[in-house]
Amino acid sequence: MRRTNKASQPLKSKIDVPWDTTGVSNAGSPQSMPLDQIVLPATQPRRYFDSEALKQLTESIKQHGILQPILVRPLDGEKHELVAGERRYRAAQGIGLKEVPVVIRQLDDNAAFQFALIENLLREDLNPVEETEGILQLLSLKLGRSVEEMPPLLYRLQRLQNKASTATHNVMGAPVVDSDEPTHNVMGGVETDSTNNAISDDEGDIELSTHNVMGETETDDSTLNHEPAVNQDLKIVESVFEGLGLMTWESFVKNRLPLLNLPEDILDALREGSLEYTKARAIAQIQKLDERVEFLEQAIANNWSLSEIRQRISEKKAAASTSNTESNNYKERFTAATTKLRKSRIWSDPKKRKQIEKLLAQLETLTKKR
Repeated sequence: MRRTNKASQPLKSKIDVPWDTTGVSNAGSPQSMPLDQIVLPATQPRRYFDSEALKQLTESIKQHGILQPILVRPLDGEKHELVAGERRYRAAQGIGLKEVPVVIRQLDDNAAFQFALIENLLREDLNPVEETEGILQLLSLKLGRSVEEMPPLLYRLQRLQNKASTATHNVMGAPVVDSDEPTHNVMGGVETDSTNNAISDDEGDIELSTHNVMGETETDDSTLNHEPAVNQDLKIVESVFEGLGLMTWESFVKNRLPLLNLPEDILDALREGSLEYTKARAIAQIQKLDERVEFLEQAIANNWSLSEIRQRISEKKAAASTSNTESNNYKERFTAATTKLRKSRIWSDPKKRKQIEKLLAQLETLTKKR
């Protein structure tokens, strides 16, 4: 999936953030502030920062200074809490700046978190997993529901829209064929093979499986099309995605939500930016946790390409298959040999009986070592 370009002015999103600047004289104009007066918030939507990108920003600030002010909000006393611009804040700390340009705005907790989310979502270097999680957080704030409720709601809206579209196109009285609609478990379900959802980028297409969302109970969606609450939810969802300008909500449901089905160790690597999600999806095929973790570490350390990863995984599967086949062959040969031995007349031959005794002793020794 190719994304549209992000806004060049990330703090001028079309999404409304309900801040109140009443009584703050410098709400729209920057001023200098001692860096030690700025503190990080307890909850930040962004958890990982690309070390190389941060290094480049630091070098740029050394040469040109901080070109875009940091957004802060006043706390009790002289301290101010950072709202947007954590990368600039970290870079300023790294080079030992004493003061930084800031814009002060009076924001409540909800508005500050929304502003930080929007600012982060419109950054070029945000990885797909953090972007997906950030959008879910923003939707939860806009809709007044928990983050966990967002995936089931989005899939429900998707099903409603699909049914509405089917009804619209079935105007000539043609029979509608019921299809098995996929449901999803974004918070970590058991994966099953599916070709309903595909994600692609420059490295190639990948397919993502679909699941049952949090044990969601199926309802008769045909009765929900005229519910005002559903229509209102859809309008809010559409406005959020239109404001961000990153993708449509339908594309998000189809291509982004299934990313969160990946194993946690894979998700961590994606969040840290140490692995592209096409590679992550390929590595996630390894079922055993210890084998997958070891393979993941090697892939990152050696910077294996997607084709190398696929080839190595294919070789691992072939080796495992060969090992199982050989093991089965040995068992079959042993069973056949013992069957023939029971029916054989060699028991009456003293010389052959001695050979059998030696073989039995060797077998007993082998089983004892195990």
